[in-house]
Amino acid sequence: MPECGRSADGSDPRAQRGEAASGAGHRRAVRSEVVWRLVRTILAEQSAVAGHAQLDVVDAGGGTGHLAVPLAELGHRVTVVDPSPDSLAALKRRADEAAVTGSVQAVQGDVTDLPELVGAAGADLVLCHSVLEVVDDPGAALESMAAVLRPGAALSLVAANRYAVVLAKVIGGHLSDARAVLAEPADGWQPEGPTPRRFTATQLRRAVGNVGLVVLAEHGVRVFADLTPATLADEPSAAAALLELEAAAAEHPTFRAIATQIHLLARRV
Repeated sequence: MPECGRSADGSDPRAQRGEAASGAGHRRAVRSEVVWRLVRTILAEQSAVAGHAQLDVVDAGGGTGHLAVPLAELGHRVTVVDPSPDSLAALKRRADEAAVTGSVQAVQGDVTDLPELVGAAGADLVLCHSVLEVVDDPGAALESMAAVLRPGAALSLVAANRYAVVLAKVIGGHLSDARAVLAEPADGWQPEGPTPRRFTATQLRRAVGNVGLVVLAEHGVRVFADLTPATLADEPSAAAALLELEAAAAEHPTFRAIATQIHLLARRV
């Protein structure tokens, strides 16, 4: 099976569509490619667990399909559940352009209603990337996602790292804001407010365990990409080097602590 995010010949379909061409595009590519590499690994593992190459994937809060369409290009069946009709319309246009309309289903609704929207125990893989920050109840959202996982199915979870926000505030000179974030309660969810929620790795591991899933792996995402000068992205060779550094740091427990985002891979056993 070809790698996730790439066509059968190994090329990146996003690049073929003209994305991430240079400058800021390279910077975006570095920020997203570590996640793509993680998802590619998960796809291979889940195909082995499920016993078939074509997976049923649910992209919770998947919006315009920046993950769903490349997954469909690999031959997977992807259901995107999102409350925004505008985002889902953009998803449909993107799927049409990529000629994968038959493999991508757009469903309008809330993440907490996944069992009713896509069916219980109907997914080999659920993606929840940058969603817990904005839902009304993160615990209820995770419970809903766990309910649609088949035995042996996996959850790929990406969420904002609380401690990285503190570091970013200090670097930006916003010391009072950094202090406020640092003073937030260590337990429980930060209430919904004008800024997205942030999480600690401990909170996420506990929340995933509370819905009956076992954490298999933890990674840092965007350890350095958000801290490096924007001009670094103007050099393709530097961007490539930064990507390899990001990939190595993602596995390092010390650097994971300051990554912009935390990635957890969990499985229903």
